Amino acid sequence: MISSAPQSNSRQLASDLPEDTLSKQFWRSLFYFNVYRVMMVVVIITITWMMHDPVFGSHNPQFFLYVALIYLLFGGISMLLIRLRFPRINWQIAIQIFCDVLFISILMHFSGGIQSGLGLLLLVSLAAAGLISRGRLVLFYAAIASIGILLEESYTLLNVEGYQAHYLQAGLLSTGYFAVAWLVHKLAKHTAASEQLAIQRGIDLANMAEINQLVIQDMQDGVLVVNSTGEIQQHNLHAEKIICSSQELNAKSNLAVQAPLLSKRLESWRKDSGTNFDLLRIPESNALIRTRFVPVRGESKASVVIFLEDMSHIQAQAQQLKLAALGRLTVNIAHEIRNPLSSISHAYELLEEDSNIVSTHSRLLRIIRDNTKRINKIVKNVLQLNRRDQVVLEDIHASDFIGSFVDEFCYTEKINSNAFSIDIPNHHILKFDGGHLNQILWNLCNNAWRHCRKQSGSIQLTVTKGSDSRIHLDVIDDGPGIESSALNNLFEPFFTTVVSGTGLGLYIAREMCEANSASLFYLEKPVGGHFRVVCRGN
Repeated sequence: MISSAPQSNSRQLASDLPEDTLSKQFWRSLFYFNVYRVMMVVVIITITWMMHDPVFGSHNPQFFLYVALIYLLFGGISMLLIRLRFPRINWQIAIQIFCDVLFISILMHFSGGIQSGLGLLLLVSLAAAGLISRGRLVLFYAAIASIGILLEESYTLLNVEGYQAHYLQAGLLSTGYFAVAWLVHKLAKHTAASEQLAIQRGIDLANMAEINQLVIQDMQDGVLVVNSTGEIQQHNLHAEKIICSSQELNAKSNLAVQAPLLSKRLESWRKDSGTNFDLLRIPESNALIRTRFVPVRGESKASVVIFLEDMSHIQAQAQQLKLAALGRLTVNIAHEIRNPLSSISHAYELLEEDSNIVSTHSRLLRIIRDNTKRINKIVKNVLQLNRRDQVVLEDIHASDFIGSFVDEFCYTEKINSNAFSIDIPNHHILKFDGGHLNQILWNLCNNAWRHCRKQSGSIQLTVTKGSDSRIHLDVIDDGPGIESSALNNLFEPFFTTVVSGTGLGLYIAREMCEANSASLFYLEKPVGGHFRVVCRGN
């Protein structure tokens, strides 16, 4: 189905091309032929007038010059008509050939007939007419030229006293006219066939390029074609979406500017094509991709095709399958866990009130208390997964909301408020569910406090407006940051680097962000942890 349509389209276009696409070439060739005609006449006039040539115009120099000047004027008028494209090119070729035969025959008459050699000039005219018209009527033009030469020879014989006719030379010259015309006709047919084949191949290549472009654009993977200097020569929409550049990608875009991390990976691959790369997180779009590099010309690495396989959807599907199976178990038994958990907590409280308890038992009770709280926290987090779809978007003034949040967080977690450094302009308004935003910030700030130095200004909360008119809410701490090996699994459920953690905090935060048409991702920095929430604003 794909190949039949382009072939029929190619045949249709091929039939239209000789008249449309090649018309400019025909007119240009005819114009250059007239340039030759004018230069030829100028040379004849110069030789006759300034050098007093004994051949040109030997029978009547004055009338010879007059005819030559009229011939020169005809060449200028022909060039003007070519510029005006009037009349049609076939009519112009016919008129110019007839006039060439007429003027050259007259010039031959005033130069002593066929012995002057001016008849050879018609060979050039016939060859040019045949090539420009692609061999059409060229034999007819040769017949007209032959008749003109014979008529001139007969007229000179009748009107010039003592003139001896040279019909043999005239016949040979006429034979030469037909030979040139026949050769030009064959050459024109071969040229036309070659041009038609080239046009057909060009159409096929254009169709194949269009089909390839359609296939590339419809691919689920991103595709980039990068040359040796790092310029993006070709790309599809999915690649542009993955890179999520603030500028539109074009043929002059540089990969190092649009996607620095991807550019560094390309340079590493150029040095060692056997390198196995881990998944790459693009900070601008938060897309997790697998990169694959393919050289365009075999082993040459001058131009490279980069395939960007978006793993976010695959991981999301895997997580959905994991959570679907896990959710059916955990959500159903969460309430059942709480009942014996409450009994354990109550028993612990009663035992703690016993004054006769020994120190060893006291330590065991603390273990019971800590693990009971941890299990209760896991149950809470599991139950919060059901809140993902319960979204009520509202306009939230960033400065007021985050200021109140910091006060509540510091009071609840018993943290000095000086640990927070807040930089939030008053005019920023977030489009978010208030309860979700509170839970997201609580998880991020709790994580930041756990890893920071716990000094004044250790946690920074900033709100800025991005280049894409979306709001950036950053939570930054001065801790050691997250190791590169853990970044790919950072937002997976039940993944944690802390023994006492549940591994659900960041996962729930991202799920709530996506429910609010926002995104949460981690920005890798040399020092410190940096989480960014990108959401809509008003």
